[in-house]
Amino acid sequence: MAKETFEFQAQTRELLNLMINSIYTNKEIFLRELISNASDAIDKLHFAALTDSELTGGDTDYYIYLKPDKVNKTLTICDNGIGMNRAEVIENIGTIAKSGTKAFLEQIQKAKEENEGVNEKELIGQFGVGFYSAFMVAKKVEIITEKAGEAAAIRWESAADGSYTVEECEKTGRGTDIIITLKDEFCGDDAEQDFTDNYTLQRLIKKYSDYVRYPIKLDFETEETPKDENGKEIEGAKKIKKIETRTLNSMKPLWTKNKSEITPEEYNEFFKTQFHEWDNPMEVFHTKIEGALEYTALLAIPAKAPFNLYHADYEPGLSLYSRHVFIMDKCKDLLPDYLRFMKGLVDSPDLQLNISRELLQQSRELKTIGKALEKDILKSLERKLKNKREDYEKFWNEYGKSIKFGIYNSMYSGAGTIDKLKDLLLYTSSKEGKLVTLKEYTERMPESQKDIYYASAKDKEAVEKMPQMELLREKGIEVLYMFDQVDEFAIEALHEYDGKHFHSISRGELNLGDAESEEMKKETEEIAKESGDLMKDIKEVLGDKVAEVKVSARLKSGAVCLVADEAGPSLAMEQTFAAMEQNGAPNFFKARRILEINPHHELFARLKTIHEGGKDSDDFKDYCDLLYTQALLIEGILPENPTDFAAKLAKLMAK
Repeated sequence: MAKETFEFQAQTRELLNLMINSIYTNKEIFLRELISNASDAIDKLHFAALTDSELTGGDTDYYIYLKPDKVNKTLTICDNGIGMNRAEVIENIGTIAKSGTKAFLEQIQKAKEENEGVNEKELIGQFGVGFYSAFMVAKKVEIITEKAGEAAAIRWESAADGSYTVEECEKTGRGTDIIITLKDEFCGDDAEQDFTDNYTLQRLIKKYSDYVRYPIKLDFETEETPKDENGKEIEGAKKIKKIETRTLNSMKPLWTKNKSEITPEEYNEFFKTQFHEWDNPMEVFHTKIEGALEYTALLAIPAKAPFNLYHADYEPGLSLYSRHVFIMDKCKDLLPDYLRFMKGLVDSPDLQLNISRELLQQSRELKTIGKALEKDILKSLERKLKNKREDYEKFWNEYGKSIKFGIYNSMYSGAGTIDKLKDLLLYTSSKEGKLVTLKEYTERMPESQKDIYYASAKDKEAVEKMPQMELLREKGIEVLYMFDQVDEFAIEALHEYDGKHFHSISRGELNLGDAESEEMKKETEEIAKESGDLMKDIKEVLGDKVAEVKVSARLKSGAVCLVADEAGPSLAMEQTFAAMEQNGAPNFFKARRILEINPHHELFARLKTIHEGGKDSDDFKDYCDLLYTQALLIEGILPENPTDFAAKLAKLMAK
């Protein structure tokens, strides 16, 4: 096959430019990333060989080899893992888009537009583009790879100049060689860090990759004085140069050590290397259980949630080992889905080496381990919430949505999930603008208040501008703010807390219970009787856009609002399903929309006057439509015909 040249996508070139010039301040980190990738490649071969032993050809002496070359200014990282074929090279290496480039660049651009400090180093850990860190130190990167079980080898090459080439080549044996032609400042005696120097490489492997479970080898040139037949050095003899291959890493699994022997720095480096993290974990769990069922678990909550944590392509799960031997990656049957953010591994002698994913789902041992781990994690979160509130709020800001999904999915996992998770929920409160628990909310509810009030919108500012909030704010009633799409679905599943039902300020009637509210309700009922024909005619104009038009008892200064009937989906739920419909999912749910008009607003008097002039007049119809569209906009819903709305508004303003 002849050499083919491909152009990088524009966004790929932009990302490479960032990688080379601004993302990393610690250039040496590239070696850790490439070592981790090599280890992963061997893991993949080991796993594939469980069902197809011919892939290894009988060679299970796995290794990672470093080959520095001072003369040619290159560093080569070799592994005898799974390797890649041509299609995989182009998919996994030739296009960075697979690693979430677009989302990564959007994050950076958004931060810049909002004048926030852009910490690309933090962002990079969320997008899995570690291979490209090689270009920080490289003039050129070359990959020679051969897929296990296949004959053809492939060479990929790029100088990060906007293009790359792919061609067939010769290679002895499976696996991947990454050849980095180093920039001048990263090799030679004058370099700040010489990545062709054996002792520099040895130090970096010890620092970042000591617990990689495959030997990382490097050849050292040594000199030895010849010895006589008695083993004594021959005096005056010329020294002989020898090549000694050394293993640079200990390979002793960190999790086999006692916790008292492990420093926080060792835990941090382990998770960074093993699971491609860039920041120290938020919390580490190291558990060793002995008895009828033995296992060791080493888990962590990453400092940052990956950008695709809630996407269909995200693969949750823990790694499985049996007697320190890797048997499976991404085992999602260990922990419930609401803990999908957990990273780590479980090592148990009670697990079979050749266990299949199907058998795992039925494994009693695995279920027992999973339940114990879930219990430990939740207890730790409860302690953090109680004793380290600031740390828990950091956790919540990263992973709170997962807890909400856990409650929503309780319809499948059982009611017990709600009991486990409900006290971990946090919501922004209208009282102080701070995060509060449901327990904190209910404990300070006045005796006259029967319900837990909440409001849904895209953000805090949008909630506080809702006309429905004004009355509750005036009466000093605390409202919980909900900004995630999953919130109202979780609340529906939760239904109540400590005997108090949840009540959206935009659904059904507000039964505030105090004397003033009851008096206002009676007054509204009287006005509604007097305005029955007006409400009926507005409904007639709007047709099936609304289920009902009524005089409002919840509005203070606002002219109009849109609410949903208590029995059906909320407006926020409807918008969520509408978004799903755009992505190919059917919209099964529509909110039963109710248009409420403030009888004390001057617009109401104007509307009555126009109505007296005739319900069929264009002015009356325009007013009805404008009121409805205004209510939509307040809820953050775009009108179906913005042009028509603008024309009617202009017509009204011109009068």
